[in-house]
Amino acid sequence: MTYEFSPRGVCSRKMCVELDEQGVIRSLLVEGGCSGNLQGISALVKGMSAAEAVERLKGIRCGFKNTSCPDQLAQGLEQILQQKN
Repeated sequence: MTYEFSPRGVCSRKMCVELDEQGVIRSLLVEGGCSGNLQGISALVKGMSAAEAVERLKGIRCGFKNTSCPDQLAQGLEQILQQKN
């Protein structure tokens, strides 16, 4: 199933993540933000469980900001996992 959410406090504008029935990330598309970094993050999380991605990415900060695109992905995934349970 594909989920879409809008990150806050970062340069990216929209994240679309596809999870399979077991909660494994099949794809991640991000609009806006640092293209190369976000393509890298997308490649790294593909095949990873959403729960593991949350564990690895939550709390990462971007410079002086209190959040980052990886942190916003983790927060979005966390909300999706809570809704599924």
